[in-house]
Amino acid sequence: MTETAPLTGGARTHDTALLEQRTPQRSPAPPQHKGTRAPRGGGPGALLRGLLRTARPKQWVKNLLVVAAPAAAGQLFSRHALAQLALVFALFTACAAAVYLINDARDAEADRAHPTKRHRPVAAGDVPVPVAYAVGGALGVLAPVAAAWLVSPVVAALLTAYLGMQLAYCVSLKHVLVVDLVVVTTGFLMRAMIGGLALGIPLSRWFLITTGFGALFMVSAKRYSEAVQMAGKAGATRALLTEYTTGYLRFVWQLAAGVAVLGYCLWALEEGGVPHTSVLPWRQLSMVAFILAILRYAVFADRGTAGEPEDVVLRDRALALIGLVWLAMYGLAVANW
Repeated sequence: MTETAPLTGGARTHDTALLEQRTPQRSPAPPQHKGTRAPRGGGPGALLRGLLRTARPKQWVKNLLVVAAPAAAGQLFSRHALAQLALVFALFTACAAAVYLINDARDAEADRAHPTKRHRPVAAGDVPVPVAYAVGGALGVLAPVAAAWLVSPVVAALLTAYLGMQLAYCVSLKHVLVVDLVVVTTGFLMRAMIGGLALGIPLSRWFLITTGFGALFMVSAKRYSEAVQMAGKAGATRALLTEYTTGYLRFVWQLAAGVAVLGYCLWALEEGGVPHTSVLPWRQLSMVAFILAILRYAVFADRGTAGEPEDVVLRDRALALIGLVWLAMYGLAVANW
């Protein structure tokens, strides 16, 4: 018994040595700092695709609001107007992309805790945070400079104000009750105003009221839907949702919808000295389509499924059809046909 133990120990030592020779040595993984994620790679093409995705191409639809004021004034179809509006659309899109890039760079760590936002290019590591900051900063500087040179100083000032307001929103204002709703709503209103400013068109009070409160309706409906869907875990994604109540957000979107409808109806019922030469009273008839569109959108708001406005419109065929009918009536009213 006294001789067995040394033989067994020697056998184990020999087996261990053979095992170490057959097993490849693994180099220790490089340490990763908290809050960072290794880039996936893929070269310049993958980086450009990531930057484009971060610029939110689906959100560019919102920038079509730049044609709202010229369309309302019936000054949309001249060559000069179309060229200016195309340029303004591109400049506003560049400013919005700058804000998205900087916002995603700031929120990369928080976005990784979100079930869908974690797939954003910056959060996923496809676009490095320093690159997002650099490209966003470059776009934010170049767009107002180009506007001052190619359009007008007033448009450049509005773009600068938009950038300042949105960056302040990214840093702190999105954490301030009510102010966050006002800032996002004002962004929509600025989109609607900039086309008129670029062409020197006076902005109607009814236009501003209807556009402003219509935007507030959609923004607050989206917040309400987020609060309903993220109940119990909102603090991990949008901390401010824990401070709003669903009852308050419901009150806001209902109030905004009512004021938007009232403003539009007052525009439709106000003749403003326009002679009665149209075949039908398109201004008054367009009220029906506008109210139906608001009521239809409110269905999704009430269910808590009113996310991005463009997704709501494109997802529901009835709402899209009502919108097209309203657009046709509105066009005929402006053209006084």
